[in-house]
Amino acid sequence: MIKTFPARWPRRFREPGRSTKSLKRLGASLLDLLLPPRCLACGEEVSAAHALCADCWRRLTFLGDPCCACCGLPFAFELGTGALCGACTREQPSYDRARSALRYDDGSRRLVLAFKHGDRLHGAPAFADWMRRAGAGLLADADLLMPVPLHWTRLLKRRYNQSAVLAHRIARGTADAVAPDWLVRRRRTPSQGEFGPEGRRRNVRSAFALKPGRVVAGRKIVLIDDVFTTGATVEECARVLRRAGAQRIDVLTLARSLRGQA
Repeated sequence: MIKTFPARWPRRFREPGRSTKSLKRLGASLLDLLLPPRCLACGEEVSAAHALCADCWRRLTFLGDPCCACCGLPFAFELGTGALCGACTREQPSYDRARSALRYDDGSRRLVLAFKHGDRLHGAPAFADWMRRAGAGLLADADLLMPVPLHWTRLLKRRYNQSAVLAHRIARGTADAVAPDWLVRRRRTPSQGEFGPEGRRRNVRSAFALKPGRVVAGRKIVLIDDVFTTGATVEECARVLRRAGAQRIDVLTLARSLRGQA
């Protein structure tokens, strides 16, 4: 039986009792007095936790419609329902849809890199909120959130998989909707940043596998990652899931690079 990703969260996660809410508010107020909340990007004092100052907020570019119905590439103007970009028209990706919350540019780079490499995990609640809004259509009836895996040696060095952190925050406590270890990276690959588009595809070819005993046949999967650049990594992950019989494979990332794309 397929467990559907909940459209409405269980009451125990959505509506804590009044006494619990009051205690949380009191605790948050005391903590703010001792340690005033700081901007996630620049460190300036802000009015609420997990927030950005006005200047840093203005530097972010949030993505949405109109966009390619498949890969989510932003369009300059509305082209109609189901419109595809040139790349998706030429070759359909192995995934069904991809969406991203932010444009990866000078405004968002500091946030993303600090989260990915700098142990700045306190930004995860805000990032997950942005991703839930950007991927609402993908998450509505999904069965599993599946983070793109790190090789075990890189995970040991970094101590956390940023994609798994995002997946758990997006799921909001429904841990059974997250499959953090179903996909495995079979070999350690050089950083994708060292390659161009074709090099990225070769770099991750056959790098991923589905863990033995994990069944995705007939399920609707949302792959979670931090940055969509050329899409080579999620494309390879999607191929693995497609061969295993997944019914639908979508991709949701925190940011998307648009350099060299139109």
